[in-house]
Amino acid sequence: MISETHNYPAPFGEITLVRLVNDHGAAITLSSLGAGIIAVEVPDRLGKISNIALSYENPADYMADPPTMGKTAGRYANRIVEGALNVDGKDYKLDCNCGPHHLHGGPTGFQNQLWQTELLPNGVRFSLISPDLHENYPGTIRATVEYRWNNLNELSISFEATSDAPTVINLTNHTYWNLDGADSGNALHHQLKLKASRWLPTDDTLAPTGELESVIGTPMDFLDFHTVGERIREDFPALKFGKGYDNCWAIDGATEAALEGRKEMIEDAAVLKSDVSGRVLHVDTDQPGVQVYSGNWLDGSPKNTGGRSYNDYDGIAIEAQGFPDAPNIPSFPSQRLDPQHPYSRTIIYRFTTE
Repeated sequence: MISETHNYPAPFGEITLVRLVNDHGAAITLSSLGAGIIAVEVPDRLGKISNIALSYENPADYMADPPTMGKTAGRYANRIVEGALNVDGKDYKLDCNCGPHHLHGGPTGFQNQLWQTELLPNGVRFSLISPDLHENYPGTIRATVEYRWNNLNELSISFEATSDAPTVINLTNHTYWNLDGADSGNALHHQLKLKASRWLPTDDTLAPTGELESVIGTPMDFLDFHTVGERIREDFPALKFGKGYDNCWAIDGATEAALEGRKEMIEDAAVLKSDVSGRVLHVDTDQPGVQVYSGNWLDGSPKNTGGRSYNDYDGIAIEAQGFPDAPNIPSFPSQRLDPQHPYSRTIIYRFTTE
């Protein structure tokens, strides 16, 4: 494994970039800004290596970007409805930075912080201390995100956190994928399969209703492969609300385990593939949910390495995570973090061809 490190000066501080190259020439590039992924270079069916993670030309442009490109979202990924949080009977009002709701930990969330960087033999560990009442969340959190890259083109991400007081947490990775190449254009022809027989319906502000509904007979059914764009224009409320897919599915097996206070690693919880390049992305995780976002609002993002802004639907985000608004919905798997019970979750991205 070859490690290459570069420090990039920015107006808000120095960004550390780390590129890891395995023995076959496949590589990942990570950034201390948001503990994020800014490139994943893997072969297509003909062996040509290209970056398939949407990325910006300027490393500083990842700060406060609306798409949250490639970064670790937190303290609480996804939405907390109306910014309302109650922990042990005490109310905390969170910033509503996405319409009427709190999103991804607020404007100064984990994705917009510079993390400390530590090189590992085959990876990188990013560390962050989030003080008590940062974005008005209770408790001082010490978080780590550890990336490992191997010769099988497998990228594992381990999220861990401790707190000195009861609080909530939900961490995920927010990479957008285009398996034909990061700058190749529209990705709606990609095929998606989910191990999820239920999804979380929302209202028109994308706030979850608290219910789980069967996917059968709806455009939310990805139990078998469907192209992402196949039903995206159907007259179905969820697709109208978000201008495409921006919804959470309950991962079969992992959801039930989480409700029982356990973790269960689900292989191929999500699979994304492209017949054009032959690349396949397998997502293994012990998270109870997976948010699929079809890049509905990528227009106007910072310039990519091709010198243009991305267009809507140029990439697909597959965000393994806890359920949105779980702190306010007791029937959902708990995302509570207590001092005596550290947080630990895993996502593995595996890249193959067919």
